[in-house]
Amino acid sequence: MTPPTVDPAFLEIAVELGRRAGELTLQWFRDPTLEIEMKGDGSPVTAADRAAETFIREELARRCPGDAVLGEELDDTTGTTGRTWSIDPIDGTYPFTRGVPLYSSLLAMSDENGPAIGVITIPALGEQVAAGRGLGAHHNGRPCRVSGTNSLTGACVTTSAYTWWPNAAVAKLHRLGPMMQAWGDGYGFLMVASGRADAMIDFGLNPWDIAPMHVIINEAGGRFTGTNGESPDTGNVIASNGHIHEALIDVFAT
Repeated sequence: MTPPTVDPAFLEIAVELGRRAGELTLQWFRDPTLEIEMKGDGSPVTAADRAAETFIREELARRCPGDAVLGEELDDTTGTTGRTWSIDPIDGTYPFTRGVPLYSSLLAMSDENGPAIGVITIPALGEQVAAGRGLGAHHNGRPCRVSGTNSLTGACVTTSAYTWWPNAAVAKLHRLGPMMQAWGDGYGFLMVASGRADAMIDFGLNPWDIAPMHVIINEAGGRFTGTNGESPDTGNVIASNGHIHEALIDVFAT
């Protein structure tokens, strides 16, 4: 049975909060005085990460009281409504701290029927992809779809970095002939949803990294799975236009 269409009001909230949180991060972008801290897992965090997540949490508490919230930087909050929001205020903090404009802000919502809302905002480029279950995917307010590329030969396959790939998989993919780029983090998934890249492959992801992609890629007509072909909540993932998906899963088959 197809899950019911999500209430468009929640998509409107997510689109607005994603945009405003992204704009907030620009106050620190390329600021030479920006201080970078290292978390226990070795990943960087800045005042921009914390400010953007705090802003979204405060707005959700006001607009959607009783909803649960999960986030990368602050403690999780429980809810009573059956809805859960996931926040990654800056996906790609390392590129952010290096002045690279491809970092993103991620926001998602799930309900009793599963993934419901997904938003990727690229503040420094003024781009956003948003999707709601049953509502389609939109790039800067206009409907968007994945590409029609049906072969890995000449396809555009992107990733955050090849550092975490198994060497054998890098070599195998190279032999199959795609253009192998590194437009990473949320931006890579946005490129797939808007039809400008054919696949995005990423490793070691957390729930807040993955949450928006279930809705966005599927509503754009693509396919989103783990590198093993199963439905992911964390870990290693493939987002594609669907046509080349099985070939990409085979790249990681042992």
